[in-house]
Amino acid sequence: MTTGSLLWRGMVVGFVAALLAFGILKIVGEPAVDRAIAFESAMDEAKAKAEHDAAVAKGENPPPYEEEPELVSRPVQGGIGLFTGVTTYSIAFGGLFALAFAICYGRIGDFSPRVTAAVLAFSGFIAVYAVPILKYSANPPSIGNPDTIGLRTAIYFGMILLSLGSMIVAWNVRGRLIDQLGAWNATIVAAAVFLVAVVIFALVMPPLDETPEGFPAVVLWQFRMASLGAQAILWTVLGLGFGAWVERDFAQARVGRIQTAY
Repeated sequence: MTTGSLLWRGMVVGFVAALLAFGILKIVGEPAVDRAIAFESAMDEAKAKAEHDAAVAKGENPPPYEEEPELVSRPVQGGIGLFTGVTTYSIAFGGLFALAFAICYGRIGDFSPRVTAAVLAFSGFIAVYAVPILKYSANPPSIGNPDTIGLRTAIYFGMILLSLGSMIVAWNVRGRLIDQLGAWNATIVAAAVFLVAVVIFALVMPPLDETPEGFPAVVLWQFRMASLGAQAILWTVLGLGFGAWVERDFAQARVGRIQTAY
């Protein structure tokens, strides 16, 4: 099977995952985002009122407070905007997953295509999402200082790269030790290497906490659970759906070769 055929299969499975992830983000995530925006708006209004009152107390005549106009309405953001973003993200990840499968199949162990996809998806979920999000928790878009968005983005993606690199090293360690220690013990050693590496990186990376005081904890919980659910759906569908599809095609190709040989 060519890399191109694997690529479009991964993108198709990614689109299916996007439909399911969009559902949980729409049902669970969007209400949390609306409440976060309402909290931010209330804080901005309170701050503007305090500045207005302070200016009046000094004898000044400040202009009335006016809200900035929305460039994109909330219904559009939470509808077609959310769907477009989730779909684009999931299809892209599906393609990357397929390319990773093409590289890893037959190189990380004597696994079938289905098992390879499942193992790859589990490893990807841990390295790309679970570890970085434990260090830098997911927050609604309205939380955070706009002036630090560049820094926040850089350190978050830096944590992803460090975690992903640690996972790659761990799999290489497993491959080198499997003949000496056996599959089970080599896997345990590799898991320990990964764990030690990501703990060190998490301690070295700078802390980041811009959640405003008084922000409702339940809103954070709902948003983070929606984020976790969407990511779990994406990686599960990629691992199981892509693996089942590819294994069937591999089996059909194998049968075709045998028939041709006879």
